[in-house]
Parts: sequence; C-alpha cells; structure tokens
Amino acid sequence: MEKYKIDISNLDYNFDEKELDFKTTKELSAIDEEIIGQNRAADSLDFGMRVGKKGYNIFMAGESGTGKSTYAENMTEEKAAEMEQPKDILYVFNFSEPEKPRVMRVQAGMGKDLKDDMEKIVEELQEEIPRAFEGEEYEQERKEILNQYQPKSNKVMQEFEESARERGFMVQNSSQGMVPVPIDENGDPISRDDFQDMDEEKKKKIRSESQEIQNEISQVMRKIRSIKEEAQDELAALEKKIGISVVQPIICHLQDKYEDSQEIVDYLEEVQEDIVDNIDKFRNNEQQPQNPLMAMQQQDDGNFFIRYQINLFVNNSKTEGAPVIYEKNPTYYNLFGKIEGKSQFGTITTNFTMIKSGSLHKADGGFLIVQAKDLLTNPFCWETLKRALINQEITVENIGEQYRRIPIITLKPEEVELDLKVIMIGSPYIYYLLYNFDEEFSELFKIKADFDTEMERNKGNINKFADFVSSVINREGLKEFSAGAVAAMIDFSSRLTEDREKLSTKFNEIIEILIESDVWSESFDEDVVSASSVKKAIDEKERRSNLLEEKIQEQIDRDHLLLDVSGEEIGQINGLSVYQAGNYTFGRPARITARSYLGKEGVINIEREAKMSGRIHSKGVMILTGYLGGKYAHDAPLSLTASIAFEQSYGGVDGDSATCAEVVALLSSLAEIPVRQDIAITGSMNQKGVVQPIGGVNEKIEGFFKVCQAKGLTGEQGVIIPRRNLDNLMLDQEVLDAVEEGKFNLYSIEEIDQALEIMLKQDAEEIHSAVKEKLEEFAELEAENYTDIDTEAEEADTKTDEDEE
Repeated sequence: MEKYKIDISNLDYNFDEKELDFKTTKELSAIDEEIIGQNRAADSLDFGMRVGKKGYNIFMAGESGTGKSTYAENMTEEKAAEMEQPKDILYVFNFSEPEKPRVMRVQAGMGKDLKDDMEKIVEELQEEIPRAFEGEEYEQERKEILNQYQPKSNKVMQEFEESARERGFMVQNSSQGMVPVPIDENGDPISRDDFQDMDEEKKKKIRSESQEIQNEISQVMRKIRSIKEEAQDELAALEKKIGISVVQPIICHLQDKYEDSQEIVDYLEEVQEDIVDNIDKFRNNEQQPQNPLMAMQQQDDGNFFIRYQINLFVNNSKTEGAPVIYEKNPTYYNLFGKIEGKSQFGTITTNFTMIKSGSLHKADGGFLIVQAKDLLTNPFCWETLKRALINQEITVENIGEQYRRIPIITLKPEEVELDLKVIMIGSPYIYYLLYNFDEEFSELFKIKADFDTEMERNKGNINKFADFVSSVINREGLKEFSAGAVAAMIDFSSRLTEDREKLSTKFNEIIEILIESDVWSESFDEDVVSASSVKKAIDEKERRSNLLEEKIQEQIDRDHLLLDVSGEEIGQINGLSVYQAGNYTFGRPARITARSYLGKEGVINIEREAKMSGRIHSKGVMILTGYLGGKYAHDAPLSLTASIAFEQSYGGVDGDSATCAEVVALLSSLAEIPVRQDIAITGSMNQKGVVQPIGGVNEKIEGFFKVCQAKGLTGEQGVIIPRRNLDNLMLDQEVLDAVEEGKFNLYSIEEIDQALEIMLKQDAEEIHSAVKEKLEEFAELEAENYTDIDTEAEEADTKTDEDEE
C-alpha cells in the first residue's frame, strides 16, 4: 500500500517568490491595454477587425470575468484611432415630401456649422424681408402696378354700366352679386307695382333683356377677375423679385462657404426657392396676436420656420478616428433611435428635428460593442439589429409601429446607410444557442473570439500576471505588493484553475482579492502588502461564504450525519462529494453502502429508483454493471441483485466520481471483506476498470481532512484519488503540513484493483476470487431453485393427467 502513497514532494505547488525579478510591484510596468493568456482570442479579434466585408462581425465568447469587455474596448479604440473620421449625419426638411425627411452626410464638424448658420440666416431674413417690403421702392412699384390695372377694371365696368343704361337697365350689387335692375325714362328703378301694371308684352321684353344683361355680367366679371389676376401676378413677381434681392446674397454667401460640399450647395438652393415661394410667412412674422385664434395662427407660423433648421443627427466633430460605442443598456430606442413628440393643443405633434439617433447611428464608420444577454432580453432588438446588418441600413421608427392595428400618420425618415462592425460579448452557451437556432447568426457573425479561463503557468505569463497586478494597483490606488504577495496571488490563480500548471484568466476574482488584501494590509499597518495579507483576504472571503459548510460539519460532529473515519465495515465506504453554494465550493464525505443477494435484477441504483439520480450518475452505475459483467460473467450470466445508495442524501446525486467507491463497496459486499473507513476514495472508472480523473479534487480531499481533523487525526486516514489528478492538486497548507508530518495520507491509483488492495487490505486477485465464489454460489442456488420449480411443475402436470384419466 505504501507504493501508492503520494510523496510530499509531489504535492508542493507553492510558487517561490525568489523566481520573481522584483521586490515590490513598484518596479513593474502596468499593462492596462494588454490581455494575458488569450492569444487565440486576440488573433481572432485582430483578424475580424481587419476584414471590412459584410458579415464579418465578431462574437467574443467566454465566461464572465475573463477580460472580454475591457479587451474589446482597448482593441477597438486602438484600431479606430487609425481609421478615417466619419462624416456628420444630418436630417433636413424634404420640401417636396414633408413627411419624408432627407438624410445628408457632410464632413465632420460641418454639420454643426451649417446648423448654426441656418439659424442665423432665418433670424436675419425675418428682419430683412419685412424691412424690404416697407421701403419706398416697393411701395412705388406696387402703386404703379395697381394704377396700371385699376383703370382697366374701372373702364370695363363703366362701359358695361353705360351699355346697360342705354338698354333701360342699371347694375346694382346685392347679396347674390351684381344684378340688372330696369329703369324708367328718368333713370329711376321701376318699382314692383309699376312692373306689374305693364302689359305682358313689355314685361316679357324686360325679362328677356334682363337675362341677356345677366349673362353679360358674368363675362364682365371674368374680364375684371382676369385683370385682377394679372395685377396679382405682377405683384407676386414684384414680391418675388424683392425677396430674391434679399435672400439670394445671403444664400450665395453660404454656398460660397460650403462650396466643397455639393450636397449642401444643392440643399441651400432648395432653401432659397422655398423661402421665396413662402415670402408672406416672413412678411407677417411680426404680427401680434389679438385673440386665441390669432395666437394659434402665430404658433403655426413659428412652426413653419422649423423647416429651415438642421437636425444634427450624428455629430462627429469631436470624434478622433472612428467611433467606438459601448452600449451598456441596449434597449430598442438606445440602439436604433426614436421619433419624439410634444403635446400641443391637446394633440401630440412631431417634426424632423425630433428624430433622435441611436448607438447604431453613432457607431457608423466604427465599432459597436454590446453584451449579448442584454441585447437578447430587450424586445425587438435582436431582429432589428439583424435586419440592419443584412440591409446595411437602418430606418428610425418608433417601436411597435408595424404592429399597430390602425396605422397613424407620422414621419417616415429616409434610411441611414450603415458601415460598422458589431462586437457582441457573451457566454459560449449563448453563442451556440444562436448558432444552432438562428440561421442568420452564422452569416452575420463569422468571427468567433474564444476566451479561455486559464493559461499556461510559464515564465512569460507569470511576468505578465505580475504586470497585471501592478496595473490594478495603479488603477485602483492600492498599496504596492511585495514579491511574496504576488507569489501568493499566483498560487491563488492556479488554485482557481485546479491545475498547478495553469493560471486563471478570471481576472475579476483576482482583482477582488487584490482589493481585499489591500484592506487587510491596512489593518496590519503594512507599508507594502504582504503574503499574509493575501492569505488573510482569501481565508476571509471563504469564511463569508462557508456557512453551509459549517452547518454540514456540525451535523457530522453531532452524529446526525453518520460517518466513520476509523474501523472497517463490509459493503460500506466513504465517497467524496462537492457542494456548490453560490460562488463557494467545498467538499464533504458521503457514506455509500452496497447490499448484494441472490436475484436476477442486477445492480439497482436506489438514487435512480427514487428519481434523485442525475443522468451522469446513472451512467456511472451502468458502467459499473458493464465492469461486473465483463469481469465475472464470461461463462455464465450474473445471478445477482445488488443495491447501491448514498446514505442520508436528500438533495439528489449527480456525477460519476463515485464510481470507484461504488465498485469497492459492491465487491466488499460480495466478497464479505470489510472496507477501511479511515480512507475515502474519489474517481471515475470505465468498463475496463481504468480509473479516470474527476473534478473538485482539492475540495474533496480538504473536506475529508476537516472531518478527520474534527474527529481526531490518527495518521492512518487518507484519500485515494486518480493518478491523472496529480497535476490538479493545489491543497491548503494545513493539509500539506499534515501529510508531511505523517498525520494524513494521499494515495493515487490508475486501476480499480489498486483501490481494492488499499481499501480491503488484500491482494486484488484474492478479492476477485472471493467475488467469483460468491457469484458461483448464487448461480448454484439459482439453478437449484429452477430445478425445484421444474420438478414441482412436472409433478403438477402428472397429477393433472391422472385426474383426467
């Protein structure tokens, strides 16, 4: 048995601070922008950023705390600094289709200048245009036009009235318009009574003549209206000429200023034409409201001038290189923008200046970083983002517009073309869900950057790890760490990975210990954080979370949970379990028992029968059955029924690390050889009896050690582990000291026979022989039972035949 013991020299994993090239972290350089131990992910991210084609967006997959978000920001900012500064994006009024605002793109910074200039010229024109129409030149030309057309109108009317009088009629205005009225020889209107006294012939003549004159009135009025229209056209032309004389110099000045942007020049030309066409809006701007209706009219006039404003949708004037947007709250409106509204006279109104941009627009020409979980849990966001990336454009519309039962009239802004790279950050689980169940995902996110949770514990990574510690110290304002404290942090990092050849890349947990070590160092009045402060921080963090562990230990101490750590028992063994309590993991032994007897049912997994067994544990029991069949049932089938149970287990069992323990307990029951209770065992096993590595080996060993320590260490107690788990041993110093002093023992095995020799204290072949004898005995008893049953059946048949005769 001594040959299976693990020597203390194979357990020492503590990093020697003498291997570090510094005394304190003050001598180190920070590496805020560098990522440690993630070469694969870094290469993938770098390649994805260099591909400028459609669909080469990036998904950064990895567990929380591995530095994905920080590295994404640093890398994108570094890449963005080398890229071209994107243009400003503007929304302007569409003079031909007001409900469809237009998009304009101008050089960065030009958008703000144009916005300010347009506000200034509108204010200027509101003052200059009314002043221009108050001048003598305008009044004189206006009078000339009126003097030119008024006589024409008067002459036409006068000639018509004279013609009517010659025919015995005069023309009067009435509520129905102009009407002919018959007159007598004196030129006075004929009364109704005088008309009734006339003979029928004369009345008929007057009616006929009246009708003719009435028809001529319509023609005359058309002539007069035509004359007035000519006058109005002349006046409008005059107003347009005056307006152009005021507007054109101002617009031309702006066009000269923005001559490098043909889009702005064309827009200003449209502005000039619209101002001239709506010159009355500027002339009436100074009218004071006399009543509420007039106030509403003035409000409408004020809204009219909004059309000349510039909606600076995306302002890149202060952007250096390409933009990098990290959207930490990816709601629909935050990502894709919205159309705002305001309450006015009991209704909600909007206009193109209320179109607001989202992160997608702001990131155009650069990078958008978003957390996958946050994106997927916000309604409509994922589908809208996919549509934008597929079409490479995005339309600003309020959420749910397409789902309204009755469409409402609103703005339909022009689509904004997009050219950006989206970086999604999430867990591998989310990545594979999207990859397998969303057919468009693989077409849009062709680059996967996989972040590992561990890295090699080599010289290069150790140096980078120390530099990382230095960078955290600088960023968080912590005390400097001694070389011994950094060495303790290296050991803690390896402990997180459960592998002495690895370092953890879960930097959030490392940062927590660094900060807490600084606090404990303050309590100890240290100028530099020491290794003891680091150890104190680790111990206290465990203590804050180990209430459940202490409660279980208390149940063991009070014999409420039955465990033996001395003596021997047939069919009973100490297995090892791992408990997860939030962020804290600990191990505790579990009593496993096996009973065997004659039967045909094979191995019964009591946990499975009670529906408390997980799938992996059930698989382990089936493997055990396969091992038994392969080992003992070459010549005849097994005549065996055996039950295996985790005693006092009420929360379910899963995992296959108890397979070795279950085999030993079962063979002990069959061979009737007692099992040592002072040794616990953990290990998975295949059908050929080869022992396989398991997880949580450190917690399991420490859990059994604490139970033995509480009941009293005898020097005979220990734990058996798979040999393939040796590199995973990162045991607490208290356990290492007990092993070195001979108070506690560790064993490693490669085959189940070695476990049998240790636990049953006999040669494996002797144990197998005893098992075979028992199985043969069961087989013989079963054969005798079958013979007895057959004899009874034959006798029963004979008796039946005799009765029939």
